[in-house]
Amino acid sequence: MTVHDAPAIVPQFDAVEDGSVGRKLAIICSKGNLDMAYPGLILANAALGEGVETHLFFTFWGFDIITKKTMADLKFTMLGNTATHMPQGLGGLPGMTAMATSRMRRSIAEIDVPTVPEFLEQIVASGGHLWACRMSADMNHLTQEDLYDDVEAIISASDFIEKTAGAQLLFI
Repeated sequence: MTVHDAPAIVPQFDAVEDGSVGRKLAIICSKGNLDMAYPGLILANAALGEGVETHLFFTFWGFDIITKKTMADLKFTMLGNTATHMPQGLGGLPGMTAMATSRMRRSIAEIDVPTVPEFLEQIVASGGHLWACRMSADMNHLTQEDLYDDVEAIISASDFIEKTAGAQLLFI
């Protein structure tokens, strides 16, 4: 059997025994920039709106999204981001990160998208689950008290995989 002959492994979202749909989504949030926080939060919110069981796992730099000290002050930098369609040299100039962050925050607010803390609150209120990565917490010397209050626990990657067995997985 070759790779081309192997059956595709696709999550099954068929009706479960009680007749409900057993859909589950696991989102791994690995980046803590302002522009990278929103994709996971938006997708989680959309999934919850569709009745999908949703789990977010925050790891590495994604920890900034759920750390009390940083979550309300995430930054956006143009440096190294070719999608800004600006000359890359501008991103390294003093004050550019502050300006780019301010502009992005304004654009987000203009279309009534919640702030990161508000989004987390909305996700939890809708039944979403927030998990923190044990290794990332240990590397950064963070404890449960350092994290957003509604983070359910600091767990290992293996624990997250177990909790989200059969889920569709997104890595952001």
